Amino acid sequence: MKPYLHQPMADPSGRRPRHHPSVNDILSTLADGSAALADVQRRLDLEFRASYPDHANPVKLVARVKRVQEEAAALKEVCRDLLTQKQELIDRIHVSLVAQRGTTQRLLAASGMPPLSEADEAAHSSLNVVIDEWTAHVRPITGEGKEKDTNQILFSTVI
Repeated sequence: MKPYLHQPMADPSGRRPRHHPSVNDILSTLADGSAALADVQRRLDLEFRASYPDHANPVKLVARVKRVQEEAAALKEVCRDLLTQKQELIDRIHVSLVAQRGTTQRLLAASGMPPLSEADEAAHSSLNVVIDEWTAHVRPITGEGKEKDTNQILFSTVI
């Protein structure tokens, strides 16, 4: 049986196989290069630690800023949803209160009882003034007469 031509020959010391001298030179050069790169990496690590003490790694800081920006975008969307739900609830409550006030006035008139007291009328007027002031404060006047969601406008100006 003929030996394979490219098979490394055993080192007389038995430690590692012997190769062709040019292969040994390449392996030696690669080993030296690897050692030099390891030394450069060690020096860069030392320099980096000296330049950025107290865990101020710029790469980690950039990653954290990116994560915070993503979380802020998600939080902004959650806030929009909450504000939309809040506005819907306020609108439903307002409609319900107006309907209940009308029903109360009709029941009082039908039963022969005195109408709503001045204190009740003052509270109703005060509520309407507050709602009107709030609306004037946060809702811009549009040319189409189309009202926008108050919370949405407020949220847009805050963010």
